[in-house]
Amino acid sequence: MTLSILLQAAGGSQAMIYQVVMWVGIIGVFYFFMIRPQQKKQKELKTLLSAIKKGDQIVTIGGIHARVYAVEETLVTLELDKGVKLTVDKSAIARTIAE
Repeated sequence: MTLSILLQAAGGSQAMIYQVVMWVGIIGVFYFFMIRPQQKKQKELKTLLSAIKKGDQIVTIGGIHARVYAVEETLVTLELDKGVKLTVDKSAIARTIAE
């Protein structure tokens, strides 16, 4: 009887090891397919926002196409048309347009 209890305990720990390995695998897949690409995208956007300068063509997250008129610390003034200016946060810029 004691032998059967020891064998059951040994089998239980082996199943527990497999569960731990499975969870580590799931977390690893989650990291490499969801968290890491998002961090990379955030880093690229931060680089883009720090490199914005006067005269760049940009698109805001709302879809407004404009030219950068002035750049401040956290604000950007956009020129939509001659004499039409709009001030937005830097974080509202989605991408630049290659001229």
